[in-house]
Amino acid sequence: MKKQWCIGKLDGQYLANMEDVLDLYAQEPAFRKARICFDERPCQLLGQVVAPLPMKAGKPEKQDYEYTRQGRAVILLAYDIDTGQRYVQVREQRTKKDYAEFMEWLAKAHYSQVEQIELVQDNLNTHTYGAFYDHLPAEQARALAQKFNFHFTPKHGSWLNMAEIEFSSLARECLDRRIESVERLQQEVVVWSENRNAKATKIHWSFTVNTARLKMLSQYADVNEANSTYNN
Repeated sequence: MKKQWCIGKLDGQYLANMEDVLDLYAQEPAFRKARICFDERPCQLLGQVVAPLPMKAGKPEKQDYEYTRQGRAVILLAYDIDTGQRYVQVREQRTKKDYAEFMEWLAKAHYSQVEQIELVQDNLNTHTYGAFYDHLPAEQARALAQKFNFHFTPKHGSWLNMAEIEFSSLARECLDRRIESVERLQQEVVVWSENRNAKATKIHWSFTVNTARLKMLSQYADVNEANSTYNN
C-alpha cells in the first residue's frame, strides 16, 4: 500500500520550513530538551443501526451497512522523537482553547523537568503562542510560550511531520471500525497509545537536508538558479 501526499508548490518559504524541520530531526538528543511532533485529526463518530453479528470461527464480525452519525471528535497527538512515547487526548472540538489546554497538559504532566520543547506542527491558525494568552492568565501563558519553540511544516508539508506516521498506525489499528462516542474513542486511543508506548516504538527518519537538496535539486534550482550547482 502506498501513502501519497500533495507536496505543493516549492518556494523559498517551503524550503526554509522544510530544512528547519529536517535540521531538528538530525540533531542529537539533548539534556532537558524534548523534540515533539504534534498533529490533530478529526474523526466522524458512527453508531450502529443494527447490532453487529459477532465473529465466529473462520468468519469475521459482520455489521450492517447502515449507520447513524453521532457527531465529530478530534484526536490530538504528540509524539516524542527521542523516547518513542506518544501522548493523546480526544476532544469534541479543535479550537485555540483545546490547543492551549493540550499543550499546558503536555508540558505539566509529561515534561515538567524539561527546559525546552521543540515542537513540530503545521501552521493551522490555532497553533500560535497567542492561543496561550487567549485562554490562560498572562503569567502562565508567557511561561508556557517560553517553554515551547515552534517549528512549522510548510503548506502541504504534512509528510515532514512524524505525527502523521503515528496517525497512519492509529488509523490501521484503531480507527478501522465504527466508534459511536467521544468516551469510547478516548478509551480506544489510550489503549493504542499505551501498547505502542510499552514497546517504545520509534520512527527511524533518514531524510536529511542534504538528501532533500540532492533529490529535489531541480525544485531548489527553480527557486534559485544558484542551487543548480549543488553537490554533496
